[in-house]
Amino acid sequence: MAVLALDTSAAVAVALVGEGGERLAVRSADERRRHAETLAPLVSEVLAEAGVDRTALTAVVAGTGPAPFTGLRVGLVTARTLALSLGIPALGVSGLDAIAAQAVSDLGLTPGDEVLATADARRREVYWARYRVVAHEGPHATPVVELVAGPDVGPAAGLADQAAGAVVVGEGAALYPEHLPLAEDAPLVPDATVLARLAIARRDAGVEQPTEPLYLRRPDVQEPAARKRASDAPPAATPKGAGA
Repeated sequence: MAVLALDTSAAVAVALVGEGGERLAVRSADERRRHAETLAPLVSEVLAEAGVDRTALTAVVAGTGPAPFTGLRVGLVTARTLALSLGIPALGVSGLDAIAAQAVSDLGLTPGDEVLATADARRREVYWARYRVVAHEGPHATPVVELVAGPDVGPAAGLADQAAGAVVVGEGAALYPEHLPLAEDAPLVPDATVLARLAIARRDAGVEQPTEPLYLRRPDVQEPAARKRASDAPPAATPKGAGA
């Protein structure tokens, strides 16, 4: 019995994790434009490496972002479709949650420390959320963090208040070091193994984990407004004296 986790919020990451949180197989590719073509082969590879048939999966976890529309959608649609075909739950976990939890492990943070997790939002903006460490190690050896502020999106130059007193991690900070002081050895992108462990711990605690995407702003490409038909136009005004 195993849990499959997918994330396409930045690069493409796939992990297969046992029900106890043990990592069985993992793959990733630093692909930012061809998520759809990259994801399916990685899923097949982790299942083959672990010798697990997809019918043995108990849940599929998807990173819910925040992230730009196109790449994020690939992972979410794949996770939902696979879960539906197998009759198992699809669980959503924010990539910022995963980066913050990973930072606790990687950087040796302790309860009470605060973390500002960031991701690239383009347009010189970052997605961000601030967390407080609750426990260095919780269920399934996964750190426990609680959300303090966010998630939100905004200019990197405007996050000085959120960064103050926090350990800053994530790719958003790496892109704008002049505004956000990235911690040494900080994790940059979500780890699919951490996504899976967080999802298992939250599922076991009875926490709802919807797979709705965290876009935080409208997509760049939108449907054009419907063109008005001639019949919808208001009648032309009749000139004075006309028709007399």
